[in-house]
Amino acid sequence: MTLGAKSTAGGQQLRGKKRHPTIEDRVTIYPGATILGGDTIIGAGSTIGGNVFIMDSVQPNSLVIYDGLDMRVLSKLDKNTALDFQI
Repeated sequence: MTLGAKSTAGGQQLRGKKRHPTIEDRVTIYPGATILGGDTIIGAGSTIGGNVFIMDSVQPNSLVIYDGLDMRVLSKLDKNTALDFQI
């Protein structure tokens, strides 16, 4: 799992700025997941599957999966609704 900054190209200009994602309570992150960016928030109660690449926030109670072709975000409250994950 990688939690990191989107870029280190700014060097000293990034000093003092939030560069790493926020992970809220009760989030499960599986091996191989990459979550980048200081503005990225992983909502409470979410599950992040292995081998996903996230640079945008995820709503609470979401399930993020990579099915071998596409990355998908599912609501744990309504698993019948699948949305394409925009990266």
